Formats: sequence, C-alpha cells, structure tokens
Amino acid sequence: MIGRRTVIQGLLLGAAGAAKAAPAPDMALYGGPDRTQRLEAAARRESRVLFYSGMIENQALRPIADGFRKKYPFIDIEYWRGDSRALVQKSLTERRAGRVSGDVLESTGGAAVLIRAGAVAPFRSPAMADYPDKYLDRNGFWAASRLDYFGLAYNTRQVSAAEAPKSTDDLLAPKWRGAIAWRADSEVGAPLFIAGIMRSMGKERGEAWLQKFAAQRVVNYAGSARALVDRVGAGEYKLAVEIYAHHPLISKAKGAPLDTVMLQPVPSAVSTIQLAKDAPHPNAALLLIDYVLSREGQEVLRAADYFSANPHVDTSPMLRRIVPGLNGMKELVFTPEAMFDSRGEANALFDKYFRT
Repeated sequence: MIGRRTVIQGLLLGAAGAAKAAPAPDMALYGGPDRTQRLEAAARRESRVLFYSGMIENQALRPIADGFRKKYPFIDIEYWRGDSRALVQKSLTERRAGRVSGDVLESTGGAAVLIRAGAVAPFRSPAMADYPDKYLDRNGFWAASRLDYFGLAYNTRQVSAAEAPKSTDDLLAPKWRGAIAWRADSEVGAPLFIAGIMRSMGKERGEAWLQKFAAQRVVNYAGSARALVDRVGAGEYKLAVEIYAHHPLISKAKGAPLDTVMLQPVPSAVSTIQLAKDAPHPNAALLLIDYVLSREGQEVLRAADYFSANPHVDTSPMLRRIVPGLNGMKELVFTPEAMFDSRGEANALFDKYFRT
C-alpha cells in the first residue's frame, strides 16, 4: 500500500517536473504585468545592446543612446549608423554568416526587405498603445520610430525664394540643367522620387516626365542625405531633390544659406524600428525599443528636430511649415510595404534614364 506521504511527494515532484518543462514566455510578445521586471532582470545579465540606425549620430542617435543609458545604467548601449541600404546589407550579411550582431534595427525603407528575408522577429511594446494602427505593422514586425517628409533644398545665395521651383514641372526649366542633385544610392533618394512621380502621374505620363527630367543632367550624388544638403549650402549644387525636408531648415537656423520647398504631393515615409531575429541581447533590445517608442524617447527626437510618430508629441515650431497635415498640402505616404512594392519599377527607371 502506498502511504499518504508517498502520494503527496509524488504529486509535488510531478508538479515540479511540469513547471520545469513549461516553456518560458516569449518576452518579445509577452504582455504580463511583470514584463518590465522580467526584461530588466534578464537585461542585467546580457549587459549590452547594439543599435543599428539611420538617424544622424550627433543630432539624434547619440542623444537617444545617452537617454537610454541614463534610464538603464546597467546596459552598455553601442550603435552603428548607416543608411537603409547599408543597414539591410550589414544585417543580412551577418545573418548569412551566422553571426547576428545588431539587436535593434531602425531605418527608413529597410523594414519590408528585412521581413521578407526573415531577419526580424515580431514584438510588442506597451508604448504602442499611444500609436494609431497606421504606424504599427499588423503582424508586429515593425513600429514607427519617426516620420519623414521629403522636399527640395536650395541655396538661397544662388536661388531666390521667388525663382525656386514650386512644382515638379518647374524642375524642367532649362536654367536648372546640371544644377540639380539627388542621392542615387539611397532607397529614399532617387528611387523614392521616381516612385512618387509614377504614383502621382501614372505610368505613361510619369515615364514621359522622367525622360524630360533626365535631360536636365541630374547629378547622381553618392553620400549621406546630410552631406548632400551641406553641398547645396556650399554652392556645389543649386538644388537637391528628395531630401529630408527638415535638414535645410536646421542648417538655416544656424546661418547656412539654405531653405526648403515642398513639392506637392509631398512624399512621406515611415521610419521603423525592428527586433532582429536571434538578437544576441533580446531583453535589452526590447527595453531599447520600449524607450525609443515611449513619449520620453520621442521627446528626445523632437528636441533633435525629428518628427515623432507619437501623436502625443508635438512638432517643433521651426518645422511645422513642412508638415503636410498642418498646412493643407497633399501627401503621398510610402509605408514600408508601398516602398518595397515600388522599388523594382523605380530602380529599373533609374537605370534606364539616369544611370551614368
């Protein structure tokens, strides 16, 4: 006969075995009340996180890192800065080599490529409660980290406000031949401009317009968006199209001979933050995502003159005039999916008319 104590011991051992066998919650999707506590405890053991981002280092990336470091002094945050194409290439090269290094990936134009490559994992963040659905991927693979509006930069010493182009057709004037530059090596440079033309004008009219624009001998600039704006300010180019519209205004406030014109419909894009699949520091990565999406993190971006995707964070007064929704301007929104779907045609048209 089995004694009562033996039965109880067996039940306890069985319960302990079941508890041991139960899988740990997937913290990327966990929403329990102890989520933050669990993440912080695990992140202490990881002790570091690596952030890949397209944000300008001194303007925004460093302040974000400093704010996160202050909030979580037990996590050593490191970052790498590059544009979307470089970030995607770096992330996928690491994955193919079996050495994933970047934990959090933040880009403008890279999200859909990374999803299709299986390089990112779905996640949830309490901060997402502040965001409208249009700024969140329905499958959890990205959330909007910031918003971007694109316009035309011009040198105010070489071009008066009155003669600066006010429409895409104005760009075809003979006086601008050889005076216009764009970023040829960026998803949000020439390809986005071409995609915007095709979406707003339609296939036949759009391609005809691009053929005329090619006759303007547009300069294919290889370098960062910030560097191109600086070149315009230095007088190397009179105009630059499809630039981040806030960059000239930031430089203008510091005395540079620069200004921005918004050509309608205004192309806009959603910059995204993503969790790398097989991230080496997943818990610290989730805390970083929480911070960037939080009102605290988004206020850091606002202070750096970036556009917050959080509706509770206001736009800097200096930049309000270039936000389509605040000024009755038509907007052409490129979600990550729309940007991915348009890239094939845009790149083909670039190669056909502008590749030199």
